[in-house]
Amino acid sequence: MKPLISIITITYQAEASFRQTAESVLNQTYANIEYILIDGKSKDRTVSLISDYEKKFNLRGISFHWISEPDKGIYDAMNKGLQMATGDYVWFMNAGDRIASPDTLEKTLNTIPGFHTKAMNILETNSPDFIYGETYIVNEKGEIMGARRLKAPEKLNWKSFKMGMLVCHQSMIVKRSVAPQFDLQYKYSGDFDWAIRCLRKSKNSLNTHIILSHFLDGGVSKKKMKASLKERFQIMVKNYGLMPTVLRHLWFVCRASWFKLMHGWI
Repeated sequence: MKPLISIITITYQAEASFRQTAESVLNQTYANIEYILIDGKSKDRTVSLISDYEKKFNLRGISFHWISEPDKGIYDAMNKGLQMATGDYVWFMNAGDRIASPDTLEKTLNTIPGFHTKAMNILETNSPDFIYGETYIVNEKGEIMGARRLKAPEKLNWKSFKMGMLVCHQSMIVKRSVAPQFDLQYKYSGDFDWAIRCLRKSKNSLNTHIILSHFLDGGVSKKKMKASLKERFQIMVKNYGLMPTVLRHLWFVCRASWFKLMHGWI
């Protein structure tokens, strides 16, 4: 049986950005999907749009589940999505973000060794726990601005994130059995903490070498950059120790300064 993929979208006041996300899921050539929408009690037309798309997904025979209620923030909403998910894998694609192309999910799953074997059980130990790939950045018009600066490493484990968020959250497809709840003490970098904890539990990861997502520039973590970086520092200290984290951040500063100097930005 082909694996069921739970795609989870978090929305709030997203009438301007939700449509492109939903369309990217609806148009996937891979059909064994359940789509989960968690809305934070939007007051604009988001809920009306979700209701319209429920009909479209039902016509395609794709499971569609949604709620609209107040939450305690984006990671509380993501936890609700995880609790509703029943798929073999979970994939977060928030409002404004989109799956890169209609055949992205099909191509991604084709990279799993033995995927076409009829006897394959996706929950076997040799199937990847953590699937990842590349990301393009897009603006509010949906125009591609370029590839994400940090390229996904060939090999990935929990220690890889010593070097920062090497893989965009929207380009991670994680086996549900290793996906923990988000830690609500983090308001802006909970996805960074979550990715590390997923990888700690993962026995194997798979680099698809495929562009998996188009990430909308200017999310919450970017708007709250200072607070987000502070949380990331705390998360890195928790996982990798204080002194290694301090030394690594000094190197980050030197690298960024050198880059700006070489490009005439300073």
